[in-house]
Order: sequence, then C-alpha cells, then structure tokens
Amino acid sequence: MTTLLIRKAAHLVTMDDDRRELADFDILIRDGVIAEIGPDLTAADARIIDASGCVVTPGLVNTHHHLYQSLTRAVPGGQDALLFGWLQTLYPIWGRMRPEDFRLATEIGLAELALSGCTLSSDHLYIFPNGTRLEDSIEAAVQVGLRFHATRGSMSIGESDGGLPPDALVEREADILKDSERLIAAHHDPADGAMLRIGLAPCSPFSVSRELMRDSAVLAREKGVMLHTHLAENEEDIAYSLEKFGCRPGDYAEELGWTGADVWHAHCVRLDAAEIDLFARSGTGVAHCPCSNCRLGSGIAPVRAMRDAGVKVGLGVDGSASNDAAHLLSEARQAMLLQRVAHGADAMAAREALEIATRGGADVLGRPDCGRIAVGKRADIAVWDLRDTVAAAGQWDPVAALVLCGPFTVRDLIVEGREIVSDGRITTVDPRALAAQARDAVARLAG
Repeated sequence: MTTLLIRKAAHLVTMDDDRRELADFDILIRDGVIAEIGPDLTAADARIIDASGCVVTPGLVNTHHHLYQSLTRAVPGGQDALLFGWLQTLYPIWGRMRPEDFRLATEIGLAELALSGCTLSSDHLYIFPNGTRLEDSIEAAVQVGLRFHATRGSMSIGESDGGLPPDALVEREADILKDSERLIAAHHDPADGAMLRIGLAPCSPFSVSRELMRDSAVLAREKGVMLHTHLAENEEDIAYSLEKFGCRPGDYAEELGWTGADVWHAHCVRLDAAEIDLFARSGTGVAHCPCSNCRLGSGIAPVRAMRDAGVKVGLGVDGSASNDAAHLLSEARQAMLLQRVAHGADAMAAREALEIATRGGADVLGRPDCGRIAVGKRADIAVWDLRDTVAAAGQWDPVAALVLCGPFTVRDLIVEGREIVSDGRITTVDPRALAAQARDAVARLAG
C-alpha cells in the first residue's frame, strides 16, 4: 500500500484522548495506519499531501442512513408529512425498486458523504424487494471506498397484521434470521481496521414482532455483531409503544435485550430522563439525526442531556428521502444549532459538535480504531482548505469555522490510507455518470 505523508497541517485536530490541536504537524501513514505524528517528518517512499494552510481532522462518521432512499428525494406527497404519513407515501415507490437501483442509490449516497468529509458510514437497509440483497449495497460501498457498517434490517408485520408497511414489503421471520446468519458468516470482519462489518437491525417496534427483536438480539450476541433500530423518534412512536406494549420505548428495548455497548438506536428524540439514565448506565449508543428530525417535525433530541449523562452520541444523516441530503458537516452544524435553540447559545460549542461527528460516531459504532488521529489508529483523515473559499474569513478560528461556516466540501479524503477525494473531486466513481443513471431510475420509478 502507498505510503502517504500529510505535511504541514496548519491546524491538526486529533480528537485523541487529550483532544490535542497541533500546529504545523505532519502525519505519516503506512499500510492504512497512522505510523507517526510530528513536525518535519520524512519518508523517502511517501507520496506528499501538502496541508499547509489547512485544517486536518479525523474523517467524519455517519451512524445512521438509509442509502437506498437516495433515489427518492423530494417526492410529492411526502414533503410535508409526519413520519408515519411520510412512510406510507414512500413504501409503494420503494417496493418498485430493483437490485440495480439499490446499488446506484448507495453509490450516490456514499459519494455525497465522502465529499462532505465522511470516511465511515453505517447503513440500515430493511426492505429487499424484487430480489434485492444486502450485497447490492456492500458492492457499492466497496466501489466508493468508504469504511462500511452494513446492517441487515427487516420488517415482518404488515398492514394486515396491524403494522405500518405494506404486506408485500415484509418477510417471514425465519427467513430474516437465516439470511442474517448467512450475511454475518460471509461478510462480517470483527478485526481492527475492518473495512466491512455487519449488524442486525429490525426496522422499528412498529414493523417487527417482539419475538424478532428478541431473537435478533440473541443471534447478534452469539455471533458478536452489533444491534441497531429506530427508537422514540416522535410522539406517534411513543403513543404506539404505550398502546401496543404498555410501556415506553426504553423499557421495551431493555426488556428485549436491546440495551448495552453493542446496541445503538436511531433518533431517540423523545427519550425521557429515565431512558437517558438507562442508556448511560448500559453504554447504549444514539445516532442523532438533526436535519431529518427537523424535516419530519419530530422535535429536538435531548442531546445536551444525553452528553451530560454520559450517553454515547454520534451523528446520522438518516435517509435521503427524509433529509434530502447526505452532508455530515451540515449535520454537525444543525446539531449545534438545535441545542442552542433549546438551551441557549452556550449549550454546545462548535468543537463539541465536531467531536460528536468524529470520535463520538466511531465510539457509537464500536470503532475505537477510528474517529481520532493518533499513532496506531486507522488512517481515515479529512483535509479542509479554508484559504480559497468564501469561508476564508473563518481564519479567526479555523477549527470552529468548519462547523460554523464551512467549507462544506472536503479537499482531500483518505480512507485506510487510500485517497478517495483528491483536490475536491472523488476519485473512485464518476459523479456525472451516477447523475445520469439517477435521472433514468427516477423517471422509471415515477412512471
């Protein structure tokens, strides 16, 4: 593998255990690992990346996405709906998608994430129409080159059984568990530095049975993989839990084995104080999706209270159909702004939002080998150039400026020591070709 030397980083934001920020430092990368950090490093065999004048951070981490939704942005009828109505609008369209659509949508979403500085993304795929398999997303992730935590999602309770999704989009629970075992055996890599991991992710308490939630937790722990689902997303979600299960979502999750360091829940907008305490005590993680929560009118998640209690919190862009973008630095800014709206202008600093977007997300996904720049950690690094953009005036504090005013496209992005974005252009896929394919796919799906 190519040796890289990032030279003269004007502002190196390590997010290491001491949260050091270093000036005019170099980073030497060998075989996908950070080998050395210091001033004036040399390596005769290294390709040089000049970071003078730039801010260098760990790659951003996306803890929740539905990448297949990249082909269903701004759909009429779903633009102004709450969660349940939005889902009912989009389910029929998703049911028409083909395996090639899932691959294309994943490439589009991951390319967009890469340009926003993301090096590690999870994905929650819970529908498999027309022969689609999780491999369709996995192959796309390999092509783009991001580190990928794919989750085998599922829905098993259709409309005829009192669930929300159409019957055509649900699966038999025995088939879900069998395919989950197959995917773990075929693709999960538990080692440090893994480019691909698998998790189990029944979609939500209103689309799967109590038995599938419990059986998935048992299987995940038997196989050593993580668990993921949606929880406490809005008031409708809370009302459903109280009516159907006689308890709040946190109690339901705990009862079925869905708390612990190997679990992360998406949204958690409506967690109460007792649930926050439960998550803190158990080490359960949260994927905070601020833009999607605004788009669907779900509310402001209690991130300040979660962080103060010690809950692990990362950022997620959520599905592109409920966000209309996949830009992780924008999520960091929105997370900061929402906590300030709720609790005052000093409720969250830009650096804390950046920490949530990097180290915080890596910790939620069980990846202490990522999300920080330190010797021995994976070489997942973002280089941001503030000099030649309208954000140049942010030189008062270039680190805070990343969250406050941009730039919003990364200059260089390195994943496992490989250059995925160079000089603001993605190197692994052709954006124009993806855009042309997307236009054709949308025309067919809308027809």
